[in-house]
Formats: sequence, C-alpha cells, structure tokens
Amino acid sequence: MRSARTSVWLCSAVVVFGVLCLGCTAGKYEPTWESLDSRPLPKWYDDAKVGIFIHWGVYAVPSYGSEWFWINWQGSRTEEYVQFMANNYKPGFTYQDFASDFTAELFNATEWAELFARSGARYVVLTSKHHEGYTLWPSKHTFGWNAMDVGPHRDVLGELANAVRATGQLTFGVYYSLFEWFNRLYLNDKLHVFMQREYVDGKVWPELQELVNTYRPEVLWSDGDWEAPDGYWKAKEFFAWLYNESPVRDTIVTNDRWGMGTLCLHGDFHTCSDRYNPGVLQKHKWENAMTIDRKSWGHRVNARLEDFMTTDELIGELVTTVSCGGNILINVGPTKAGTIEAIFAERLVEMGRWLKVNGPAIYKSQPWEYQNDTLTGSVWYTATKGSSNRRSNFRTIFATVLDYPYKTNSVRLGAFSNQVTNIAQITMLGYNTALKWKPTDDGIMVEFPPKNEIDRLELKHAWTLKITLTTQWPLNV
Repeated sequence: MRSARTSVWLCSAVVVFGVLCLGCTAGKYEPTWESLDSRPLPKWYDDAKVGIFIHWGVYAVPSYGSEWFWINWQGSRTEEYVQFMANNYKPGFTYQDFASDFTAELFNATEWAELFARSGARYVVLTSKHHEGYTLWPSKHTFGWNAMDVGPHRDVLGELANAVRATGQLTFGVYYSLFEWFNRLYLNDKLHVFMQREYVDGKVWPELQELVNTYRPEVLWSDGDWEAPDGYWKAKEFFAWLYNESPVRDTIVTNDRWGMGTLCLHGDFHTCSDRYNPGVLQKHKWENAMTIDRKSWGHRVNARLEDFMTTDELIGELVTTVSCGGNILINVGPTKAGTIEAIFAERLVEMGRWLKVNGPAIYKSQPWEYQNDTLTGSVWYTATKGSSNRRSNFRTIFATVLDYPYKTNSVRLGAFSNQVTNIAQITMLGYNTALKWKPTDDGIMVEFPPKNEIDRLELKHAWTLKITLTTQWPLNV
C-alpha cells in the first residue's frame, strides 16, 4: 500500500457521481484520459458497496511491523527491523530465504470464501503481487519468485478465484503493484529517469495481460505508481486495451493509482489515499480501502489488541463511507500458514450479522440530499435508488444511528424539518412495529422501541430507521 510519506490529493465535495450503466458494452475508447474517463461505471460495483481486501505474501513469514518489511529492513535500514533480524535470524539470511517458509499449509480457499460471504461482502480483492514482486499465481514472467515455484507450490490466486465465484455472492478482483522495490529492470529504468521502459514492456504489461486473460478479475486495483508518471507505465494505452479488447471489458473496474498525476483524478473509482474517508459527498465514485489492524495491511505477530478496530468502529466506518457515496474495502492479513486469525473473522462475521438486518440501507443504496444529520451527528443517511425525472408515490430514506440514545431512548432528526407532512411511516430495520414520532421546532423526534426489545432482537452496533415519505425528494444525479 501507499506509504504515509506519499502525497494525498483530496477530492472536492460536490454532487454525487454520474449515471451508472446496467450492462456496459464495449465502446472504442481512445488512449486519452478524456475518452477513458467517459466510460460509465459498471453498475455491479456501485451496488456492491462492501468488499474484502487480502494482503498476503512473503512478508507474512517475518510477520513483523508491516508488509513493507523488506524495504524497511534492507532499503531504509530502519533500526527496529535491522535489530529484529539480528535477534532472530542467522547472519547472511536474505529476504528470499523467507519464501521457503511461506508454506500456506492450512490455506483453504473455500473456507476463506465462505467467511467472506458470511461477512456480507460482495467482492474480494487479493494482492496478486505486492511491492516485493512475489506473485501468488504461476507467472511466466516471475521465474523462481512465485507461489508455484517457491513456498506453497500452488496457484493460490486461481484457487481463491474459483472458490470466491463458487459462493454465487462474491465477485473476484486483484491488487497488482506496478513497481517492485528491488527489481533490476525497474531500478535501471529509474536511473534513466523513466525515459526507457524495459521493466514496463518486459514485466508489467505481460503480467497484467496474463492476469486479466487467465483469471478475468472484475476489479483491478493498481498500486506502487507514485515514483513515475503515467506515461512511463503506459497507463492510458493499457486502459484502452482493458476497456476495448479484454475479456472483462464490460464489467471490470479500476482504481486511480496508475502514475503520478492520476491519483484522485482518473480511473473508474478514486481512492485518493489509504484509508480515505472524506466524510462528505464526492462528485466521483470512490472507495475507502482500510484495515481492521490500524497499523498494517499484512499480518504481524507484534499486533496488540488495541490496534484492531472494534465491530462498532468497523460498522461506523462502513456507514459513513456508503452515506457519502463510497464503497468500503476491508483488509485482512492472513498468516504464513494460510489462516485468518479469529479477531479478523469475528469482526467480519459480526459485520455480516449486522448487514443481514441493515443491508437495505447499504446495498444498492445511493446518497441522499443530506449525508449527516443537522442535529444529531451520529446519524447518517442513504436512500433507495430512483430517477430524477420520475416521481413516485413513496420514497424511502434510511437514517442509521451510530450512537444509542441511552438517556432519552429517542433521536432528533433535523433533516426532515421541511418534510414533516410527507412522512408516512417510520420503522426500525429488524423491528416490525411502526415507531412513534412527533414534529419539533427544528425537525422530528423519533422514539426508539423499548431497550429490552432491541436487546432481545439482538439489534446492536448501529440502528437503522426506515423513513417512508409520500413524495420523492430531489436526487443529486
């Protein structure tokens, strides 16, 4: 993932992203950003809202600090990492020596896929190759440094792709690091100020096309782009092939990390920075790629309990992200043996239980005129999708309350101050009886069900009010 030292470009907060296509057909896109950016966003991605990110590679063997272990140890020679190696490994031990211990002996792709399905996610993105250059598929262009040649001796990526698709619920995608810290071809291109492209022509393009043609991912999540301009990576030319000729041209989505000057500006969805959650509506589709372990994307044995997000925090991140028009990509870091530790599994399963009840406020939703309530800051809104040129008899707004109102057992909503007469009914997802509510000088007051009923029904973490209006609110589309 992107280092904390790299720059962050913030997007402007205006209206929501453009019209989405139902079944995009391949058009003839030119290798210019103007043409490529005109491609409609495939509808499946905006409907999905929730994805799982998996950072897994040789860095799971030392499992210390972060997935940037190699560069921290032998690049910047950070004292903490140098001392860790001195204390635990014999002199002369190399990073490549870790690969034989990346055995994945307990890796079961079906078990992973079932866990991700239980989480309520709708897509999965696996690190096919991180900055270390090790590939999780038998790449023809990475001899001796892939999961078939050394380590598991398995096509890890292929196994997971098949298992994910077999659930019937999940879409499969891949992360791919453009650069490699210690690749000689890349370092030589860098010495020539990226005026030559031996690494791109001999490694990046062949691998990306191999990935797309062989595994047909529907998310291509690029990273490692920030040292060179998009012209070096030939990003526009690659996008033209991807959108016009590739086997996933109608359905694939790409992010914005394709060279200096592309972050938060180009691609099907914007990431802008790691853990990006602006808290306000964006004009373009975006994604919040974030970690349950706040300090690392890869597995680390030195993680402490307080480093992990609680379930309440995770669901809060999900709700605020979707309210502002984003998708959320939730990262887990498996062990070198191929297991996902219980603390990650617990967070994902609890999120799945919450989504099973509150999913109507998340999946296939869209931002409302308000994202955050004007009176109660812990309330975030979404709305059912509709059309700006068609009126319906009823319109559904969802208000998700992140903090339980223990003192009053009721919540004030300022967003409806001018719509009191249009409210037909208010219910709580998971509770069948209509709720009592009344107008106030500055909005409405909604009374929660008795707390013992909420506890009996195991409604926890966040509570979603379903507000039915008799007239349709204007949409920002």
